[in-house]
This record gives sequence, structure tokens and C-alpha cells, in this order.
Amino acid sequence: MRKIIIAILIVLGLFTNLQAQIKNYIEPEKPLTRILIIFDASTSMMQRWDGGIKFVKAKELLNELLDSLETVQKTQKLEIAFRVYGHQSPDHLMDCFDTKLEVAFGKNTVGMIKDRLKTIQATGTTPIAYSLSKAEYDFPECSDCRNIVILITDGLEMCDGMPCEVSVALQKKGVVLKPYIIGVDIDIRVSDLLSCMGNYFDANNEKEFRRAINTIVGQVTNLTSVQVNLLDTNGKPIETNAVMSFHDNFSGDIRYTYMHTLNQTGQADTIYLDILSTYDLKVHTIPPVYLDSIKLEEGIHNIINLPAPQGYLFVDIEGVAPENSQIKCIVRQTALPETMYILDADKKQKLITGLYDLEILTMPRTYVDAVLIEQSKTTKINIKEPGDLIINFKNPAFASLLYERGDILTNLYDFTPDKTHYRFRLQPGYYRIIFREQKYSKSTNTGEFKFRINPGEFKVENL
Repeated sequence: MRKIIIAILIVLGLFTNLQAQIKNYIEPEKPLTRILIIFDASTSMMQRWDGGIKFVKAKELLNELLDSLETVQKTQKLEIAFRVYGHQSPDHLMDCFDTKLEVAFGKNTVGMIKDRLKTIQATGTTPIAYSLSKAEYDFPECSDCRNIVILITDGLEMCDGMPCEVSVALQKKGVVLKPYIIGVDIDIRVSDLLSCMGNYFDANNEKEFRRAINTIVGQVTNLTSVQVNLLDTNGKPIETNAVMSFHDNFSGDIRYTYMHTLNQTGQADTIYLDILSTYDLKVHTIPPVYLDSIKLEEGIHNIINLPAPQGYLFVDIEGVAPENSQIKCIVRQTALPETMYILDADKKQKLITGLYDLEILTMPRTYVDAVLIEQSKTTKINIKEPGDLIINFKNPAFASLLYERGDILTNLYDFTPDKTHYRFRLQPGYYRIIFREQKYSKSTNTGEFKFRINPGEFKVENL
């Protein structure tokens, strides 16, 4: 009885461990999210808005945002920093360098930001572009972090800067994801000058500001569900088992990688992506297939359809010699010179449907052009079994091995005098070895040896 209990415990332990491994694989730990809040403290923020002073209300709403983010910090890895512009110099000086990182990234910074917010006064101008450019240095180096900027402003750039160009540059460099901009009481006629920087929210009143906060917090802290359907020639989502990489459309950075999987019901398995990026999808079939500029929608199950029809290529080297599987095959798309893939002979390989040219690295090389790969079918290329040839030179010699095809001779190998023993695996056919021993110095001392290789033959020749 005791042995049975021990066995059950061992099995349960293994099962629990397996479940943990599966869970860790399906639900990888989220990277550190870092949010930089850039706050407008220019004099225009002292104007009235929605029954109060714009600057006072914006600070109250910013405190609500901080409370929400502090709640998120209890369950997710999240750091917050705080940059302010327009608060150090009076407006008449037009200080276009008036921006400062008031609270740097770190743990438990919400209280520090709230304390600093109490003492800040709106006094200066609006250097948005310069503040954004300084934000690049606010984020400490991190290879696996989500860097997010939330800009809260009521006005336009006042220092001849180009905030949209700065924002795009930061995104392309991979410094930040697409920023969020909350426009406080912005004239609709000029809102386009802010929306080009990123995800723009028009807050004409306190209610709209609060709605923008809720949307941003939801997008920043939650992933959205995605299903990628890889379609066959008939448009059916049956293709699978290919690596997918999701790249940020601006920076090109790799955001996610998944192995495409069909679940137990035969449908594409659900994956979860950050809604902050616009994605370029690369499915690593052979050749790869792409879908660019994918914008995900929040709150729905996003479905991505991508044609990836595939068939199989099988290069069969006749015979059972283990060396056959070591022969490589270069695959090119028909009419294109670039090498697309190198596959092993005697291995069935998936390819996107279409025409391909093959260069099989036998000796001599075997070329097969315009090979058609069809949906779900296996195209088989039969290559005759090579023969084995051993060449022994009695004396050191200069020599060449040539393949004979009609009146055409093709040089396959040059021998050197420092070696007298050679072994080759040659395709069936006719060959010649033209040689002259090193000790001779006249062309009339040239020797010629003709021979034939049959499939699977083992031949030893002494010259």
C-alpha cells in the first residue's frame, strides 16, 4: 500500500511540474512596463476649463491616473517617471529649454510624483518637441521593456520644434512605443498637429479626460486576443506549425514570437499581443509570407487571415547509404538568382506553393528546374544512387577529375601532388582523370584514365 501511495505522489508531482511548465510557456512573464508622464505647465494651463482652472483640474485628474497605475503595480511590473515643461521660467522669456525630469523611473514613485505635483506652478512656454527629445534619455537602457509616453497638454508647440518628427524618430529607434497624447481643451482645427504624434485623445471636458485615462490604462496594462489563420489555396485555415514573428511597424523591433498551432478543435490557437504597437507579421514558411501594418482593436477577438498555401518537396537519393542524407539541395524560386533555402536530401520539406529551381550538391551537381509544389501534395525528385570511387596515385601528380557528357568535359576536382589518396562519391556517368606525375616536366608525359561509375558501385583505381 505504501508503495502505491509513493507512486501516486510521484505521478502527481510530475503532472504538477508539467502543468507548471505548460503554464509558464503559454503565459510568459510580462516585461517591465515603464510609463513616462510628460505634463504641460505652461501659462495657458491657467485658463478656465469646465468650471474651473485647467491646471488645477488637470492635476486632479493626473492624480486619478496615478492612483489607477498604482493599483496596477500590485499585480504587474510597472515603473512611472514624471517630466514637466514650462514650469521653471516665466512666459515672457520664451525659455524653449524649460523642461525637467522631476521624478526618475524607479519603484514606488507615485507618492513622489504626487508630492512634486503639489508644488509645480504653470508659468512658462510650450517646448513639446524638446521635451520629447529629452525623453529618450529618461528611459534607462533595457533590452526587454515596454517604454510608453503619456503627454498631457493644452497647446501647440511654441518653440519652432517638430514634435511629430521627434515622436516618429523615437518610435523608429525603438526608444518608445506609440505615445499617448491627451489634448486638454484643444481647438479641433489644430488637433491634427497633435494627433500625428501618436494615439490622440481629445479631452474637451473633465468627463472626456477621465475616459481617456481609463482607455489608456486599459491599453497599457492589458493584452488583446489574436487568432492568426494561415490559409491554404482554397482559403481554408489549415496551414500550421510555422514560426510567427510580430515586429513593431515603426522600429522593426521583434515584439513577439510564436509557433503557429492548431488547437484540439482544429482552429488556430489564441495568442495575446500588446495593443500599443502596429505590427508587421512575418510567418517563417519557406519562403516567408508577410502581412504589414496590422492594427489591433481593443475589446474584441482579433482575427488575422494570411495566405500561406504549402506543399512538400522530397529529394530522394536512391540507395540506403547513410551518406545520402548528408547531400544538400539549394532551393531557389524560379527566375530568381538568390538562394532561398538549403535542405537535406531524404527529408520531406514544406514549401509555399509555386515553381522552384533545385541545385542538388551531388558530384557533379544535379539541376532540376521549374519544380511545381502544389497544395498539400508531395513532389518527389528521384536522384540516382552515387557510386564510391577511391583513387590512389602511385607517385605525386598534378591531375584533374572531369565529368564527360557527350563532347563536353566539366572539371570537378583538381588533385595536388601533396596527396596521393582520394575518395569521391560520384553520380552515375562517364569520367576522366587527366594527370602528369610531378617528376615529369613535359606535356607529352600526360596520362589519361577513363572510367564509368554505376549506381551504388564501389570502385578502386590505382594510377
